[in-house]
Amino acid sequence: MSLFPPAACPRLIVKIGSALLVDPEGGVRRAWLEGIAQDIAARTAAGQQVAVVSSGAIALGARRLGLAKGGRASLEDAQAAAATGQIALAGVWADVLAAQGLTAAQMLVTLGDLEERRRYLNAAATLGRLLQLGTVPVINENDSVATEEIRFGDNDRLAARIAQAAGAHGVVLLSDIDGLYDRNPAQPGAQHIPRVERIDAGIEAMADRGSASGMGSGGMVSKIAAARIANAAGAALAIASGHAPHPLSTAARHTLFVAERTAPARKAWLAGGLTAAGTIHVDAGAAHALTEGRSLLAAGATRVEGAFARGDLVAIAGPAGPIARGLSEYDAVEAARLLGRRSDEHAALLGYAPRAALVHRNHMALL
Repeated sequence: MSLFPPAACPRLIVKIGSALLVDPEGGVRRAWLEGIAQDIAARTAAGQQVAVVSSGAIALGARRLGLAKGGRASLEDAQAAAATGQIALAGVWADVLAAQGLTAAQMLVTLGDLEERRRYLNAAATLGRLLQLGTVPVINENDSVATEEIRFGDNDRLAARIAQAAGAHGVVLLSDIDGLYDRNPAQPGAQHIPRVERIDAGIEAMADRGSASGMGSGGMVSKIAAARIANAAGAALAIASGHAPHPLSTAARHTLFVAERTAPARKAWLAGGLTAAGTIHVDAGAAHALTEGRSLLAAGATRVEGAFARGDLVAIAGPAGPIARGLSEYDAVEAARLLGRRSDEHAALLGYAPRAALVHRNHMALL
């Protein structure tokens, strides 16, 4: 158990990609899945709580319905395939885990379940209780109702958000590649990156958007985005190949993204949010002030995008790009009226006593 041993990682999230779980003909790779169940049983016996984020529903459903392009020819096909395949996927997981004396539990979530604070807390409570009860939650996006505009789109980022909600200490993305390379691994001379201390522009530039199998929806770009979310919540994340039998028990080559200092739960939720109702652009001086832990004042704001309301999650961007996410103290119309204005001007502009900042530091998380 070289990756995230139970003694160092009491709670683990394992994401399994479609190409590992489903064969090219659309059937379940049952023997391989039974090996994963054995790995999970061994970790559970050693005291580790494990939840699984499992892809594969669309691929399985497409085969049963005879749909072209693996069920991804249209949104309607994907939703129908997901509805059909999810019941099969859950059944297989229940069977292989039961054979190891474990109880499976199914959780289907949408983007809104983890992006809206109250629903996020409800999902986190359910997930935590299931793990405390000794079950193995098997989680997937509810693709049968999600639309292109309101969905995660890949299970890499979903796994990171689940890790955040569960208070997990580690995330393993089992995939068809053994980690990050300095360029597309198909290119000559590509070098494997075993450890990433900090995700910066150089690391992001190494990402390749392709999915080698053509079956899944996430490439290396989504995996690095997942690592950023997990690390901000205090969880380390590993990208590892799942092709070998028992990939959770073998010392396979992988890339480890080292976790940052654990952020308070609310700020970790803010930083990990995938959807923002708008963006507030700021000048260089305000950008620097934010990095020092200050609130966003209107005097440093230069432009507002989007139609957000007070309390909505907004992105904050400086001259060099995204800086933070936070909850706006004003709606978009009011914020636009305050751009570049000092605090002592606000009451005259708005007709009421102003709040202290556009985004207060207590409701903001740096990226």
